[in-house]
Amino acid sequence: MRSLLVSVCPYGSLCVLCGSYGSLWDVTICDKKPHSLRYFCTAMTDPGTGLPWFVYVGYVDGEIFVHYDSTARRFVPRKEWMAANMDQQYWDGQTEIGQSDEQINRVDLNILQERFNQSGGSHTVQRKIGCDILEDGTTRGYHQVAYDGRDFIAFDKDKKTFTAAVPEAVLTKRKWEADPTYVDQRKHYLEETCVQWLRRHMEHGKAELERREPPEVRVWGKKADGILTLSCRAHGFYPRPIDVSWMKDGVAQNQDTQSGGIAPNSDGTYHTLVTIDARPEDWDKYQCRVEHASLQQPGFYSWEPSQPNLVPIVVGVIVAIVAIAIVGGVGFIIYRSHAGKKEKGYNIAPGE
Repeated sequence: MRSLLVSVCPYGSLCVLCGSYGSLWDVTICDKKPHSLRYFCTAMTDPGTGLPWFVYVGYVDGEIFVHYDSTARRFVPRKEWMAANMDQQYWDGQTEIGQSDEQINRVDLNILQERFNQSGGSHTVQRKIGCDILEDGTTRGYHQVAYDGRDFIAFDKDKKTFTAAVPEAVLTKRKWEADPTYVDQRKHYLEETCVQWLRRHMEHGKAELERREPPEVRVWGKKADGILTLSCRAHGFYPRPIDVSWMKDGVAQNQDTQSGGIAPNSDGTYHTLVTIDARPEDWDKYQCRVEHASLQQPGFYSWEPSQPNLVPIVVGVIVAIVAIAIVGGVGFIIYRSHAGKKEKGYNIAPGE
Protein backbone atom coordinates (compact mmCIF):
# COMPACT_ATOMS: atom_id res chain seq x y z
CA MET A 1 0.00 0.00 0.00
CA ARG A 2 1.39 3.38 -0.96
CA SER A 3 0.88 6.60 0.89
CA LEU A 4 -2.43 8.37 0.48
CA LEU A 5 -0.63 10.84 -1.75
CA VAL A 6 0.51 8.09 -4.09
CA SER A 7 -1.72 5.04 -3.87
CA VAL A 8 -3.86 2.94 -1.57
CA CYS A 9 -2.74 -0.70 -1.51
CA PRO A 10 -0.91 -3.56 -3.26
CA TYR A 11 -2.85 -5.91 -5.46
CA GLY A 12 -0.74 -9.03 -5.48
CA SER A 13 -2.92 -10.37 -2.65
CA LEU A 14 -6.30 -9.63 -1.19
CA CYS A 15 -6.50 -5.93 -0.43
CA VAL A 16 -8.35 -5.33 2.82
CA LEU A 17 -9.49 -1.81 3.40
CA CYS A 18 -11.73 -0.52 6.02
CA GLY A 19 -14.33 2.00 6.95
CA SER A 20 -16.71 3.87 9.11
CA TYR A 21 -19.66 5.98 8.08
CA GLY A 22 -19.90 9.23 6.23
CA SER A 23 -21.30 10.36 2.92
CA LEU A 24 -19.21 7.77 1.09
CA TRP A 25 -20.73 4.95 3.02
CA ASP A 26 -24.40 5.50 2.22
CA VAL A 27 -24.31 2.57 -0.21
CA THR A 28 -22.25 0.15 1.84
CA ILE A 29 -23.40 -2.93 3.67
CA CYS A 30 -27.13 -2.47 3.12
CA ASP A 31 -27.12 -2.69 -0.70
CA LYS A 32 -29.66 -5.23 -1.89
CA LYS A 33 -27.36 -6.85 -4.45
CA PRO A 34 -26.99 -10.62 -4.87
CA HIS A 35 -23.33 -10.75 -3.77
CA SER A 36 -20.80 -8.23 -2.53
CA LEU A 37 -17.24 -8.13 -1.21
CA ARG A 38 -16.31 -4.98 0.68
CA TYR A 39 -13.35 -3.81 2.73
CA PHE A 40 -13.52 -0.86 5.07
CA CYS A 41 -10.72 0.93 6.85
CA THR A 42 -10.76 3.67 9.48
CA ALA A 43 -7.76 5.56 10.85
CA MET A 44 -8.42 8.04 13.70
CA THR A 45 -6.32 10.61 15.52
CA ASP A 46 -8.51 10.39 18.62
CA PRO A 47 -10.38 7.05 18.80
CA GLY A 48 -11.24 7.28 22.49
CA THR A 49 -9.86 5.60 25.58
CA GLY A 50 -9.16 1.91 25.11
CA LEU A 51 -10.17 1.84 21.44
CA PRO A 52 -7.84 1.04 18.51
CA TRP A 53 -6.95 4.01 16.32
CA PHE A 54 -6.80 1.83 13.19
CA VAL A 55 -9.45 -0.72 12.17
CA TYR A 56 -9.55 -2.89 9.07
CA VAL A 57 -12.56 -5.16 8.29
CA GLY A 58 -13.99 -7.16 5.42
CA TYR A 59 -17.58 -8.12 4.57
CA VAL A 60 -19.07 -10.74 2.27
CA ASP A 61 -22.75 -10.21 1.53
CA GLY A 62 -22.98 -7.92 4.54
CA GLU A 63 -21.35 -10.42 6.93
CA ILE A 64 -18.03 -9.56 8.55
CA PHE A 65 -15.52 -12.31 7.81
CA VAL A 66 -12.06 -10.82 8.56
CA HIS A 67 -10.81 -8.25 11.06
CA TYR A 68 -7.63 -6.38 11.95
CA ASP A 69 -6.96 -3.54 14.40
CA SER A 70 -3.98 -1.65 15.76
CA THR A 71 -4.33 -3.31 19.18
CA ALA A 72 -4.13 -6.98 18.21
CA ARG A 73 -2.11 -6.26 15.03
CA ARG A 74 -3.16 -9.57 13.48
CA PHE A 75 -5.65 -10.43 10.77
CA VAL A 76 -8.14 -12.91 12.17
CA PRO A 77 -11.13 -14.78 10.75
CA ARG A 78 -14.63 -13.85 11.90
CA LYS A 79 -16.32 -16.83 10.23
CA GLU A 80 -15.60 -20.51 10.75
CA TRP A 81 -15.56 -21.11 7.01
CA MET A 82 -12.71 -18.62 6.66
CA ALA A 83 -10.69 -20.30 9.39
CA ALA A 84 -11.27 -23.70 7.81
CA ASN A 85 -10.35 -22.74 4.23
CA MET A 86 -7.43 -20.33 4.59
CA ASP A 87 -3.96 -21.55 5.58
CA GLN A 88 -1.45 -19.85 7.83
CA GLN A 89 0.41 -18.37 4.90
CA TYR A 90 -2.72 -16.43 3.97
CA TRP A 91 -3.17 -15.02 7.46
CA ASP A 92 0.52 -14.12 7.77
CA GLY A 93 0.36 -12.33 4.42
CA GLN A 94 -2.77 -10.41 5.37
CA THR A 95 -1.28 -9.47 8.71
CA GLU A 96 1.78 -8.06 6.97
CA ILE A 97 -0.47 -5.94 4.76
CA GLY A 98 -2.45 -4.75 7.78
CA GLN A 99 0.63 -3.72 9.71
CA SER A 100 2.02 -1.88 6.70
CA ASP A 101 -1.26 -0.07 6.12
CA GLU A 102 -1.41 0.87 9.79
CA GLN A 103 1.88 2.76 9.55
CA ILE A 104 1.01 4.40 6.24
CA ASN A 105 -2.33 5.59 7.56
CA ARG A 106 -0.60 7.28 10.47
CA VAL A 107 1.47 9.25 7.96
CA ASP A 108 -1.62 10.01 5.86
CA LEU A 109 -3.45 11.48 8.85
CA ASN A 110 -0.59 13.90 9.41
CA ILE A 111 -0.39 14.83 5.73
CA LEU A 112 -4.11 15.52 5.45
CA GLN A 113 -4.12 17.66 8.57
CA GLU A 114 -1.42 19.77 6.94
CA ARG A 115 -3.34 19.78 3.65
CA PHE A 116 -6.44 21.12 5.42
CA ASN A 117 -4.37 23.49 7.60
CA GLN A 118 -5.39 21.77 10.85
CA SER A 119 -3.16 21.94 13.90
CA GLY A 120 -5.04 19.46 16.11
CA GLY A 121 -8.40 17.99 16.96
CA SER A 122 -10.05 14.70 16.10
CA HIS A 123 -9.72 13.57 12.48
CA THR A 124 -10.52 10.45 10.49
CA VAL A 125 -9.46 8.88 7.20
CA GLN A 126 -11.89 6.32 5.78
CA ARG A 127 -11.47 4.02 2.81
CA LYS A 128 -13.76 1.62 1.01
CA ILE A 129 -12.78 -0.84 -1.69
CA GLY A 130 -14.99 -3.59 -3.04
CA CYS A 131 -16.97 -5.19 -5.81
CA ASP A 132 -20.47 -6.53 -6.48
CA ILE A 133 -21.82 -9.28 -8.70
CA LEU A 134 -25.20 -8.00 -9.84
CA GLU A 135 -28.39 -9.88 -10.65
CA ASP A 136 -27.65 -9.99 -14.37
CA GLY A 137 -24.13 -11.35 -13.79
CA THR A 138 -22.34 -8.08 -14.47
CA THR A 139 -19.96 -6.60 -11.91
CA ARG A 140 -19.12 -3.21 -10.49
CA GLY A 141 -16.24 -1.99 -8.35
CA TYR A 142 -15.48 1.01 -6.19
CA HIS A 143 -12.52 2.63 -4.49
CA GLN A 144 -13.38 5.64 -2.36
CA VAL A 145 -11.66 7.74 0.29
CA ALA A 146 -13.19 10.13 2.81
CA TYR A 147 -11.69 12.55 5.30
CA ASP A 148 -13.55 13.68 8.42
CA GLY A 149 -16.73 12.11 7.11
CA ARG A 150 -16.70 13.96 3.79
CA ASP A 151 -15.94 12.64 0.30
CA PHE A 152 -12.28 13.19 -0.55
CA ILE A 153 -11.47 11.23 -3.71
CA ALA A 154 -12.95 8.35 -5.72
CA PHE A 155 -11.80 6.14 -8.60
CA ASP A 156 -13.72 5.75 -11.85
CA LYS A 157 -12.46 2.43 -13.19
CA ASP A 158 -14.14 2.81 -16.59
CA LYS A 159 -12.54 6.18 -17.29
CA LYS A 160 -9.39 5.26 -15.31
CA THR A 161 -9.49 8.61 -13.57
CA PHE A 162 -9.90 9.89 -10.03
CA THR A 163 -12.50 12.43 -8.99
CA ALA A 164 -11.39 14.99 -6.41
CA ALA A 165 -14.38 15.86 -4.22
CA VAL A 166 -12.65 18.83 -2.58
CA PRO A 167 -9.84 21.18 -3.69
CA GLU A 168 -7.46 19.59 -1.16
CA ALA A 169 -7.72 16.30 -3.08
CA VAL A 170 -6.55 17.69 -6.42
CA LEU A 171 -2.89 17.06 -5.61
CA THR A 172 -3.65 13.43 -4.74
CA LYS A 173 -5.62 13.05 -7.98
CA ARG A 174 -2.70 14.36 -10.05
CA LYS A 175 -0.14 12.11 -8.38
CA TRP A 176 -2.23 8.96 -8.69
CA GLU A 177 -3.18 9.58 -12.31
CA ALA A 178 0.45 10.32 -13.17
CA ASP A 179 1.25 6.67 -12.43
CA PRO A 180 -0.40 4.59 -15.22
CA THR A 181 0.82 1.35 -13.66
CA TYR A 182 -1.02 2.10 -10.46
CA VAL A 183 -4.19 3.09 -12.33
CA ASP A 184 -4.11 -0.16 -14.35
CA GLN A 185 -3.53 -2.18 -11.19
CA ARG A 186 -6.44 -0.48 -9.51
CA LYS A 187 -8.74 -1.22 -12.45
CA HIS A 188 -7.56 -4.84 -12.67
CA TYR A 189 -8.15 -5.38 -8.97
CA LEU A 190 -11.72 -4.09 -9.07
CA GLU A 191 -12.67 -5.93 -12.27
CA GLU A 192 -10.75 -9.17 -11.83
CA THR A 193 -9.04 -9.87 -8.52
CA CYS A 194 -11.83 -8.65 -6.28
CA VAL A 195 -14.47 -10.58 -8.23
CA GLN A 196 -12.37 -13.77 -8.10
CA TRP A 197 -12.03 -13.48 -4.33
CA LEU A 198 -15.74 -12.82 -4.01
CA ARG A 199 -16.57 -16.00 -5.93
CA ARG A 200 -14.10 -17.95 -3.83
CA HIS A 201 -15.56 -16.69 -0.55
CA MET A 202 -19.08 -17.36 -1.82
CA GLU A 203 -18.13 -20.99 -2.43
CA HIS A 204 -16.42 -21.44 0.95
CA GLY A 205 -19.22 -19.79 2.88
CA LYS A 206 -22.08 -21.05 0.72
CA ALA A 207 -23.99 -22.84 3.49
CA GLU A 208 -24.01 -19.80 5.75
CA LEU A 209 -24.28 -17.08 3.11
CA GLU A 210 -27.34 -18.75 1.52
CA ARG A 211 -29.08 -19.21 4.86
CA ARG A 212 -32.39 -17.33 5.06
CA GLU A 213 -34.32 -16.60 8.25
CA PRO A 214 -37.33 -14.27 7.89
CA PRO A 215 -37.84 -11.51 10.47
CA GLU A 216 -40.57 -11.59 13.08
CA VAL A 217 -42.04 -8.08 13.07
CA ARG A 218 -43.87 -6.36 15.92
CA VAL A 219 -45.32 -2.85 15.82
CA TRP A 220 -46.53 -0.82 18.80
CA GLY A 221 -47.26 2.76 19.82
CA LYS A 222 -46.86 4.80 22.97
CA LYS A 223 -48.38 8.20 23.70
CA ALA A 224 -46.66 10.78 25.91
CA ASP A 225 -46.90 14.57 26.09
CA GLY A 226 -49.14 14.73 23.05
CA ILE A 227 -46.71 12.72 20.88
CA LEU A 228 -47.25 9.22 19.55
CA THR A 229 -44.02 7.22 19.24
CA LEU A 230 -44.40 4.33 16.82
CA SER A 231 -41.90 1.47 17.06
CA CYS A 232 -41.19 -1.31 14.58
CA ARG A 233 -39.00 -4.21 15.68
CA ALA A 234 -37.69 -6.92 13.35
CA HIS A 235 -36.23 -9.91 15.16
CA GLY A 236 -34.54 -13.20 14.30
CA PHE A 237 -33.62 -12.48 10.67
CA TYR A 238 -30.62 -13.65 8.63
CA PRO A 239 -28.63 -12.52 6.69
CA ARG A 240 -27.81 -9.19 8.30
CA PRO A 241 -28.80 -6.70 5.55
CA ILE A 242 -32.35 -5.46 6.07
CA ASP A 243 -34.34 -2.34 5.22
CA VAL A 244 -36.85 -1.25 7.86
CA SER A 245 -38.58 2.09 7.31
CA TRP A 246 -41.69 3.98 8.33
CA MET A 247 -44.11 5.07 5.62
CA LYS A 248 -46.71 7.83 5.91
CA ASP A 249 -49.44 7.73 3.28
CA GLY A 250 -47.13 5.46 1.28
CA VAL A 251 -44.13 7.83 1.39
CA ALA A 252 -40.91 6.87 3.21
CA GLN A 253 -40.13 9.10 6.20
CA ASN A 254 -36.40 8.35 6.39
CA GLN A 255 -35.33 11.72 7.75
CA ASP A 256 -37.77 11.52 10.66
CA THR A 257 -36.98 7.98 11.77
CA GLN A 258 -34.53 6.82 14.43
CA SER A 259 -32.78 3.48 14.27
CA GLY A 260 -30.87 1.56 16.90
CA GLY A 261 -28.82 -0.16 14.22
CA ILE A 262 -28.63 -3.87 13.46
CA ALA A 263 -27.46 -6.00 16.38
CA PRO A 264 -26.68 -9.73 16.63
CA ASN A 265 -28.65 -12.29 18.64
CA SER A 266 -27.08 -15.16 20.52
CA ASP A 267 -28.23 -17.65 17.86
CA GLY A 268 -26.46 -15.83 15.02
CA THR A 269 -29.53 -14.00 13.75
CA TYR A 270 -30.08 -10.24 14.01
CA HIS A 271 -32.57 -7.70 15.32
CA THR A 272 -33.26 -4.02 14.75
CA LEU A 273 -35.63 -1.33 16.00
CA VAL A 274 -36.86 1.72 14.07
CA THR A 275 -39.05 4.43 15.64
CA ILE A 276 -40.82 7.59 14.50
CA ASP A 277 -42.74 10.35 16.29
CA ALA A 278 -46.20 11.21 14.97
CA ARG A 279 -49.34 13.06 15.88
CA PRO A 280 -51.76 10.74 17.70
CA GLU A 281 -54.60 11.51 15.30
CA ASP A 282 -52.43 10.38 12.34
CA TRP A 283 -51.74 6.89 13.68
CA ASP A 284 -53.60 5.17 10.84
CA LYS A 285 -51.49 6.93 8.18
CA TYR A 286 -48.31 5.06 9.15
CA GLN A 287 -47.00 1.67 8.11
CA CYS A 288 -43.72 -0.08 8.83
CA ARG A 289 -42.10 -1.43 5.66
CA VAL A 290 -39.68 -4.37 5.96
CA GLU A 291 -37.54 -5.62 3.09
CA HIS A 292 -35.25 -8.64 3.53
CA ALA A 293 -33.64 -11.35 1.41
CA SER A 294 -35.87 -13.97 3.04
CA LEU A 295 -39.04 -12.22 1.88
CA GLN A 296 -40.36 -12.54 -1.67
CA GLN A 297 -41.72 -9.00 -1.41
CA PRO A 298 -41.60 -6.24 1.22
CA GLY A 299 -43.94 -6.64 4.18
CA PHE A 300 -46.12 -3.83 5.56
CA TYR A 301 -47.16 -3.68 9.20
CA SER A 302 -49.57 -1.27 10.91
CA TRP A 303 -50.22 -0.40 14.53
CA GLU A 304 -53.72 -1.01 15.80
CA PRO A 305 -54.54 0.89 19.02
CA SER A 306 -55.95 -1.44 21.66
CA GLN A 307 -59.71 -1.08 22.22
CA PRO A 308 -61.25 -0.98 25.71
CA ASN A 309 -62.21 -4.48 26.80
CA LEU A 310 -65.99 -4.21 27.18
CA VAL A 311 -66.64 -7.94 27.67
CA PRO A 312 -66.13 -8.04 31.46
CA ILE A 313 -68.30 -4.90 31.85
CA VAL A 314 -71.13 -6.33 29.75
CA VAL A 315 -70.96 -9.68 31.49
CA GLY A 316 -70.98 -7.93 34.85
CA VAL A 317 -74.07 -5.93 33.93
CA ILE A 318 -75.86 -9.05 32.69
CA VAL A 319 -74.97 -10.95 35.84
CA ALA A 320 -76.22 -8.06 37.97
CA ILE A 321 -79.50 -7.89 36.03
CA VAL A 322 -80.01 -11.61 36.31
CA ALA A 323 -79.25 -11.50 40.02
CA ILE A 324 -81.71 -8.68 40.55
CA ALA A 325 -84.33 -10.53 38.53
CA ILE A 326 -83.80 -13.70 40.51
CA VAL A 327 -83.93 -11.92 43.85
CA GLY A 328 -86.99 -9.92 42.78
CA GLY A 329 -88.71 -13.03 41.49
CA VAL A 330 -88.10 -14.98 44.65
CA GLY A 331 -89.40 -12.06 46.72
CA PHE A 332 -92.50 -11.87 44.59
CA ILE A 333 -93.11 -15.60 44.93
CA ILE A 334 -92.68 -15.42 48.68
CA TYR A 335 -95.02 -12.43 48.83
CA ARG A 336 -97.64 -14.19 46.72
CA SER A 337 -97.41 -17.30 48.83
CA HIS A 338 -98.24 -15.32 51.95
CA ALA A 339 -100.77 -12.86 50.50
CA GLY A 340 -104.30 -13.26 51.98
CA LYS A 341 -103.12 -16.06 54.27
CA LYS A 342 -104.23 -15.91 57.98
CA GLU A 343 -101.32 -16.84 60.04
CA LYS A 344 -101.91 -18.28 63.52
CA GLY A 345 -102.35 -15.42 66.02
CA TYR A 346 -103.00 -12.96 63.31
CA ASN A 347 -106.41 -11.45 62.44
CA ILE A 348 -107.30 -9.17 59.59
CA ALA A 349 -108.44 -5.83 60.96
CA PRO A 350 -112.19 -5.24 60.52
CA GLY A 351 -113.31 -2.61 58.13
CA GLU A 352 -114.55 0.68 59.45
